[in-house]
Amino acid sequence: MTETTAPLLSPLELHADRISDPALQPIARKVAAGERLDALDARALYATSDLIGLGTLADFANRRQNGDRVWFSANQHINPTNVCILRNTCTFCSFARMPKEEGAYTRSLEEVYHEAAQATGTPTREFHIVGGLAPKLGMDYYGEMIRGLKARHPEVHIKALTAVEIAHIARVDKITPREVLIALKDAGLTSMPGGGAEVFSTAVRATIAERKLTGDEWLAVHREAHLLGIPSNCTMLYGHVETADDRIEHLTALRALQDETGGFLTYIPLAYHPENNELGEELGRVGTATTGYEDLKNIAIGRLFLDNIPHVKTHWPMVTPFMSQIALAFGCDDVEGTVVFERIYHDAGATTELGMSYGALVGLIRDAGKVPMERNSLYEPVRSDFSELDIPRGGDVRRTLPVVHAA
Repeated sequence: MTETTAPLLSPLELHADRISDPALQPIARKVAAGERLDALDARALYATSDLIGLGTLADFANRRQNGDRVWFSANQHINPTNVCILRNTCTFCSFARMPKEEGAYTRSLEEVYHEAAQATGTPTREFHIVGGLAPKLGMDYYGEMIRGLKARHPEVHIKALTAVEIAHIARVDKITPREVLIALKDAGLTSMPGGGAEVFSTAVRATIAERKLTGDEWLAVHREAHLLGIPSNCTMLYGHVETADDRIEHLTALRALQDETGGFLTYIPLAYHPENNELGEELGRVGTATTGYEDLKNIAIGRLFLDNIPHVKTHWPMVTPFMSQIALAFGCDDVEGTVVFERIYHDAGATTELGMSYGALVGLIRDAGKVPMERNSLYEPVRSDFSELDIPRGGDVRRTLPVVHAA
């Protein structure tokens, strides 16, 4: 393992001359002094059209905390099932299927192990595991899956199951989310992803995810995980029916829980994709996507407002590798990893590739003028010297899904 003792810093300067919106000047003074922003500041940030000024502030805040270092992971996404009891009420989702619907699948454990076997002989250090809420899948399935993956790949961290999935397993087995988390940790769970948060606003959830966990319930599962020593990520889904105030309320709740537990590792703003889902059709958004302006603004505001969450990640399969490179100058210090096979966002119309090679990911970061740092799920440094790596330019990506079958 290559250790690093301090962030790799370029000269730290807040270029106030790049800020043209007078409404950002008092916020700039707060940022320069390291003071916490409030809801009024966040409203001004969402209202501004001075994207360069906003990015200047976020870049300063990020470099003060992380220097020019950008983290990435060699990870592999695994989606054990797309069967979901919320298929008809989560109107923004394009991945889920009802049990007998065309395209529905649930992998056997042997099929999961077969797919995970692609990690053998590769740099993969994390399995990222999320899926649907299949009616009868409980601890027997997920506990054994994690235990089996850990036995076969002891060096790979397992980041698995959203708060929504944890609560579902608890309902299936008639136990508490705490008991589920304890059992999964014993089986080998390293950390949790941040999905399922969407936007905490009651009105928004009534529109896009009526029967999903409430915002308070999502926070409660993550609080329990943190208290048990299971760190997690956190997210916000933007670009659908939410308002700026809804976003600020959401970010405020995340920041408050982090003040309480310190258990969030990274914040990931997730761009809504409107293809192949009911919400996109209702909004007349089919064939569109969030704009680069929205993507960069949400990265930057996340970095400025969430002053107690150490990392902000850009998800290149959602916003494109090109936009992720720009995000690295807008307050972002972490890039989604190699992925291998991304299914969920591509079912919703994402046009990016399904995975990216290790070398291409290093190249993406380096070409943005940043210093790549490979990490594991806990943001412990793994590798910083890539001098002997063959780094392709412009791609080396995965374009087809694997054929998954029992070994």
